[in-house]
Amino acid sequence: MSGKTNRRNFILGSVAAATAIGYKAVSHKPQPTIAVSEIPSSMPERILGKTNISLPVLGLGGAGQTPISKRGQDKEAIALIEKALELGIRYFDTAEMYGISEQQFGQVLPSYRDSIYINSKTNARDYDGAWRHLEKSLKLLKTDYLDCWQMHHLSVSEELEQIFGKNGAIKAVEEAKEQGIIKFSGVTGHYEPDVIVKALQRYDFDTILISLNAADIHHPRPFSTTVLPVAQAKNVGVIAMKVPAYGRLFKPNLLSGMEQAMGYSLSLPGVHGCVIAAENPEQLESNVKVAQNYQALTQAQMQDIEKLTANAGEDGSFFRNWG
Repeated sequence: MSGKTNRRNFILGSVAAATAIGYKAVSHKPQPTIAVSEIPSSMPERILGKTNISLPVLGLGGAGQTPISKRGQDKEAIALIEKALELGIRYFDTAEMYGISEQQFGQVLPSYRDSIYINSKTNARDYDGAWRHLEKSLKLLKTDYLDCWQMHHLSVSEELEQIFGKNGAIKAVEEAKEQGIIKFSGVTGHYEPDVIVKALQRYDFDTILISLNAADIHHPRPFSTTVLPVAQAKNVGVIAMKVPAYGRLFKPNLLSGMEQAMGYSLSLPGVHGCVIAAENPEQLESNVKVAQNYQALTQAQMQDIEKLTANAGEDGSFFRNWG
């Protein structure tokens, strides 16, 4: 039996054991609270690039200002995830380093696995570290595969050399995809657009998750004008993050609300959707309503929004310092 087969069997066995133990350890029942066939689809959908998968334009983020990534808030996290399903969200975004985010998603999502899209990430740049992260992610999420696994938070060119070097993480990506443990691969970043461009030019990634908000255009190195044209040319699935900049774009004299923030990001050429975290079910429901009513903005409307964020300064791009 090959090492690859051993590894896949090990993962499958670990996931099965974790699922059995996990369901005994929590009071939440493993049975769906709503039938999968009843999950509504009232938001606009777009094909996620070369994946050929149609998804609602809004997904749920598992990091940031949300109970999903925080300890001691199991009840709130479960209520939020179940509300997302009820509202028709099918894209769930998490990562190995997002606190207990994967564990919280793993308490609810397995019952809906065939109808949802789970995206997780690794910040390991080496082969062994990446495999360890993937095994951990699958165990916590209680699934035997990921729809997409991304190289997390690429910031500098040296990281690309590590990923693509001898015993680099890209080898784990290729093996996992070959074995059906992941369907698609991708990269993420919110620090240096050129690094994301280099990654796309160097490897045939399926998706990217990048910071794209109404203040990005005012940064000396915008993601929108640097990365999006390359992604479009390669038909890469593009998911926008940092859409409201953790709410900082809603300060006085900036954007009026999520309608402008989400509307702008979704109207950028080549963007297929966005992920936004929510603090509670009410906020999530409000965000979904915005997505349900979304209509592509005109160029004039986009320019008007950009004028509003011209003086946003660090409020719109504070996360660019997280490199």
